Parts: sequence; C-alpha cells; structure tokens
Amino acid sequence: MDDDADLTPGAGPSSGISVTLSAGTLRAIRERVGRRGVSGYLERAAQRQIERENLDELVAEFDDTHGPADPEAVAAKRAKLTAPASEPGTAA
Repeated sequence: MDDDADLTPGAGPSSGISVTLSAGTLRAIRERVGRRGVSGYLERAAQRQIERENLDELVAEFDDTHGPADPEAVAAKRAKLTAPASEPGTAA
C-alpha cells in the first residue's frame, strides 16, 4: 500500500532523491538561494509547476465543455485587472 497516495504537493515528510541539473542551472539557483537553499527552491519550483499543469488541465476541460474564451473579453478583463489603482477619493 502506498502511504503517500493521499498527500498533496507540499504535504508530508521530506524524502531525499537524486536530481541531475545542468551546471548553469545549479549555479543560477545557488546564486539566488545559496548552497543550503537548493532543496527548498526546487520544492517550491516543483509545486508551482504542478499548480500550472493542474490549471492547464482545468482550462482545457472548461474549453472542451464551453468552448474557448472570447479573446476580446479576456483582453478587457486583463486591462481591468492590470489598470493602475484609482486615486483615493475617486470612484472605481
């Protein structure tokens, strides 16, 4: 029986594995987090990748059911979300 079957990304005890990275990638990681921060950095990176893949699957399922999103509607929402914040005292 697999004791890890019910664990979600980031949950459960730590487990050691061997990972092979290119020298340049490893150097870039160490420059950001130091030698002792590599495992934590890779853990967070793996969690973000899993989240992205899960989101991609969710969007694909939504598109299969409802069709793709209207590009103009997406652009309008994006503009609204990325617009500069209103100044205090002005209507939103």
